[in-house]
Amino acid sequence: MIVLMSVTDTMVCFSLYSAARATTRAYRTLLEPWDLTYPQYLVLVVLWNDGDQSVHSLGKAMQLDSGTLSPLIRRLEQAGYVRRERREQDARVVTVTLTDAGTALRAELAHLPGKVRELMLTTDDAHAAELIDTLQKMCGSLNASEPHH
Repeated sequence: MIVLMSVTDTMVCFSLYSAARATTRAYRTLLEPWDLTYPQYLVLVVLWNDGDQSVHSLGKAMQLDSGTLSPLIRRLEQAGYVRRERREQDARVVTVTLTDAGTALRAELAHLPGKVRELMLTTDDAHAAELIDTLQKMCGSLNASEPHH
């Protein structure tokens, strides 16, 4: 029996692209009851785990520029989950802080990572940790290879 493979079957980048899209779709479905997008959820995750953040540090953590991040924060603020405040010491710095509703949302959404992990069939902790480590190393290597402007 001859098995024909598509070119995309041998491309790591295509597999990563497909996995990222599938993950985003899974989160979109799970987050729908809260009217949150996956990127908005990730902003909340950073704030839940790391506390108040300047827009700049949040952008670094999310690997997003301010033009992409600002609308996410604005929608979260409109939903009542975060607030933005200028620092008294330096008005150029905007800090993003969770509101009580944003903090409470953490408990409501705590089941999501486990649910997505279950959908990915990656329930083995060691395998998941190995996959995360491999992906982080790959991203680090690719980012280091970018020309600096």
